[in-house]
Parts: sequence; structure tokens; C-alpha cells
Amino acid sequence: MSGIETGGRTGEAAVGTPVPWRAALIRALAAVLLLLSLPFWLLAAGIVYASIGRPLLFRQTRSGLGARPFTICKFRTMRDTRGPDGTLLPDAFRQTRATQLLRAWRLDELPQLLAIVRGDMTLVGPRPLLPGTIAAFGDWGIARCAVLPGLTGWAQVNGNTRLSDCEKLTLDLWYVRHRSLVLDLRILFMTVLVLIRGERRMLATIASAAAELAPSDAAGGAAS
Repeated sequence: MSGIETGGRTGEAAVGTPVPWRAALIRALAAVLLLLSLPFWLLAAGIVYASIGRPLLFRQTRSGLGARPFTICKFRTMRDTRGPDGTLLPDAFRQTRATQLLRAWRLDELPQLLAIVRGDMTLVGPRPLLPGTIAAFGDWGIARCAVLPGLTGWAQVNGNTRLSDCEKLTLDLWYVRHRSLVLDLRILFMTVLVLIRGERRMLATIASAAAELAPSDAAGGAAS
């Protein structure tokens, strides 16, 4: 990929430095949300303990701003059930109805408010991925990490689990190019709608984001 536009400029994706006042405001807001959500933490912990047992939390290393690693924390929603060959069974076989509900309502993501307070994440941005996944994306992975990872993002409100990995990456890159306070507020509003009515593939949005990828970008991504 010869170049990715970030923040309205064309070239190698530069790591975006959060505006200090805005970053401080988001961290303060996350701290307030953390306190207000504590009853839901207790609810989620009780559901996990009753349905799949301990440990209650799942920790994993993910890539953050500039692909720097950090530890993400979530409520555990799946057992470590493995097949005869030792490999993990598909997600559907390792969840319970109760933990599926936790995921549907995003309650398993509540501990990530701590990552926002620490400054490792923000409210809106591409979801944090495994370092190996980011490395496999090549230059696209570098471009994707030009902003802080978020609790919710453009891909999550335009299909999320109904999207292919390629579609999610395309929407994430579109967000990096067009990020703004207005877009972030729109995504937060759309996130609430998704929680109410469920996930839907937004075909027009996906097609529009894909059309913005220049031929040189597409060629570079295929070679990565």
C-alpha cells in the first residue's frame, strides 16, 4: 500500500496524538461511567460465576495506539472447552444463553472502561486487535493503529459480527481517515440503537468505505 489518508492528509499513516483537553475529558467521562456502571459489573460477575464459573475476567494482550501492546480485560463469556484434537470448540459451543446475552448487551466490555481511564483506549475507535492480526494486515495494520482503539467503533455500528474481517478493516480505515468529534458522537448514538434493535449490515456504508480505497491501497493490501 503506497499511502493511507489520515486526518485529511495522504501519505504514510502517522500516529495521531490525542488532543490533551479532549483526552482528559474522555478519561474523566470514562471514570464517571465506571462508577455509574458498578451495579452492572456485579450483575455481569454474578452471571459469569453462575453460568461458567471462575475466573470471572479474561485478559489478553492487544495492540493500541502505534501498535503498542497493552492488556485488555473483559468479563469471561466462554468456557475453554476443547475437542478431541485439543483445539478450542467454536464460540457457539463454549457460550451459555446467559453469557450470549452479556455479549449482546456489551456488558462483558465494561472492564475496558479501566483501559480508557488509563489512556490505553478511548470511547470511539477501531476495536483493539491481537498484535499478530495487526502484523498480518501489513501497512493497513499500521494505518489502523494511527488512533487509539475504542470501546465502540464504525465497524461495530455497521454490522459488527455480521461483517467479514475485510469489511471490518475497510470500515476501520474509513474511520481513521474521517474521524471527528461529530462522527464520534454519531457512533455513540448508533451504538445505543444497535443495543436496542440488534446488529444490521449497512451495505451502503460498507460499499462507500470500500470505494474510497485507492487502487494502489488495494494492491498493497493484497500483497501484505
